[in-house]
Amino acid sequence: MSETQVDIRTHQSLDAIRAEDWDACACPERADGGRALDPFTTHAFLSALEASGSVGEGTGWHPQHLTVHAGEQIIAVMPLYVKTHSQGEYVFDHGWADAYERAGGRYYPKLQSAVPFSPVTGRRFPTRPGHTQIGQAALVQGMIQIATDNQISSAHVTFCTGDEAEAGKAMGLLAREGLQYHWQNDSYPNFDAFLGELSSRKRKQIRKERRIAQAFGGEILTLTGDQIQPQHWDAFWHFYQDTGARKWGRPYLTRAFFDQLHDTMADDLLLVLAERDGRPVAGALNVIGRDTLFGRYWGCVEDHPYLHFELCYYRAIDFAILHGLDRVEAGAQGEHKLARGYLPVTTHSLHWINDRGFREAVDQFLQSERKAVAQDIDILTSYGPFKSVDVSEHD
Repeated sequence: MSETQVDIRTHQSLDAIRAEDWDACACPERADGGRALDPFTTHAFLSALEASGSVGEGTGWHPQHLTVHAGEQIIAVMPLYVKTHSQGEYVFDHGWADAYERAGGRYYPKLQSAVPFSPVTGRRFPTRPGHTQIGQAALVQGMIQIATDNQISSAHVTFCTGDEAEAGKAMGLLAREGLQYHWQNDSYPNFDAFLGELSSRKRKQIRKERRIAQAFGGEILTLTGDQIQPQHWDAFWHFYQDTGARKWGRPYLTRAFFDQLHDTMADDLLLVLAERDGRPVAGALNVIGRDTLFGRYWGCVEDHPYLHFELCYYRAIDFAILHGLDRVEAGAQGEHKLARGYLPVTTHSLHWINDRGFREAVDQFLQSERKAVAQDIDILTSYGPFKSVDVSEHD
């Protein structure tokens, strides 16, 4: 059979796809026994969302995953959802929805290729090695065909890689850019070496913040794998609920999600907990990739100065340096990360709009937005904490 003869199929659950087939596309690098580059698109992570009820019936995230088959082999996959709202995405299109519906259109449902509730860059068109071009083309074709056949207004691919963004543009998708703040490891031997690259004022400020945070009256635990016990998850769930209620109105993830994640991915999790008098009072959850530490969730039941920075940012840097990771991705938004050594980087998404007139309007908006984002990144980078003219400064 010619490689160009492919069959595109849809699946309403990852249970219908063997984990080894999915992961052969989503994380082929794990064949050497190492970690996934992008743990969030693995079968284990996405299945945990479904098995725990965090996505599916009643959530507004309805799985419609794609697989591309060449003969008996799956050569490409796509995490895809039918969405009835725009929550939990972090690439905001509420304005598009409002404008389209004011003009008499129906924006929802829409299609969304994403990792639910996870603003982390990763492969959204995963293919087996050697099948990139035909696999990506088939996935885009399948996504658009579903939208067209079902009169769906739009399809969105969020937090894709830069290479996928270029491929998507070549296939006629609209490109959007945003920014996040990431910490880059310049082969630092320790945290002090990182601090040595900062201006004197920023260096002193971070040392002050760490000193005050660590004097909160308890101890800070760094837990991975089976070191994370059920009582730790109970405490973190309480933190997550509090943060979710304040940020989003209700938490996205169920309690069962964290148990499921522990059962299948415990060694890829890093939980940083602050305990006082034997009671957890704050925590930050990270997911460990092959070369990146992904900061995901934070919460607390007590407020202590700078403890958020210590648990979420500085302990993440400590872990990345110790384990030779290239960078830390600290989640969405947050200009306060800049002073802590997290610099702005470009994020990518792709969009397909069914209505021609609306598509042209969105395209014009995106052209202006891309220029603004590029300018913001230049300006923000110039305000970063790293040395420039003050290279001769000493503490």
